Amino acid sequence: MSILDKIIAAKQIEVSSRKDSISPAMLEKKPLFTRPCLSLTKALLVQNSSGIIAEFKRKSPSKGVFNAQAKTSNICKDYERAGAAGLSILTDLDFFGGSLADIEEVRALVNIPILRKDFIIDQYQILEAKAVGADIILLIAAALSIESCKVLSSFARSLGLEVLLEVHNEEELAYCNQDISLLGVNNRNLQTFETRVELSKELAALIPNEFVKVAESGLSQPKQVKELKEFGYSGFLIGENFMKESSPGDSCAAFIGELR
Repeated sequence: MSILDKIIAAKQIEVSSRKDSISPAMLEKKPLFTRPCLSLTKALLVQNSSGIIAEFKRKSPSKGVFNAQAKTSNICKDYERAGAAGLSILTDLDFFGGSLADIEEVRALVNIPILRKDFIIDQYQILEAKAVGADIILLIAAALSIESCKVLSSFARSLGLEVLLEVHNEEELAYCNQDISLLGVNNRNLQTFETRVELSKELAALIPNEFVKVAESGLSQPKQVKELKEFGYSGFLIGENFMKESSPGDSCAAFIGELR
């Protein structure tokens, strides 16, 4: 069983348990549920955008613990001050050490779009994302069927959330549909967790122009971002490179400063 298979199996149990604890009706009554979402698409395409989607995560299955005691609010506020166009917050507990509470806490403190980064397999998780103040959800092609991706992305858009579809190869581009705004190429193989940045370049020309291109994983140098801009990418999701430092916000600021 691959790492992705293990995560999805655990996620199915987790979602079932959460449904028993908090009903969809209860989620829809939360104060943030009616809040208008911010657009990550606009944030990435606006003139002089850094294009950086700065990620908060405490650990990962491939790299272990970055900072188990990291304070979401402090780091995410620092990311915003550094010039990040948006935030990505891991909400998976078992494998990444995150929670929905992390987004809810940060939402009150920042004015840039927030992506709920998780392994979304059920409409219930999209209701959760809306209820805690997320603006975008991630759908991972490798974790879904084409039909389930279509259903989930349509449901997200009906709530005003944007959708970032993550692909890992040419075949997964078949998952694209009209409700997806951003197309992310994850340079990390979710079966083996090996990373190859060249993948973003190889797939760039195959991505339809109506989608905002986002490169994910393995980005550690501003020169990589500059190269990928030449391939049509507007967004760059970076987490590990910042989170492994003692001050992720300062690392992000230095990175963006060098870009500019």
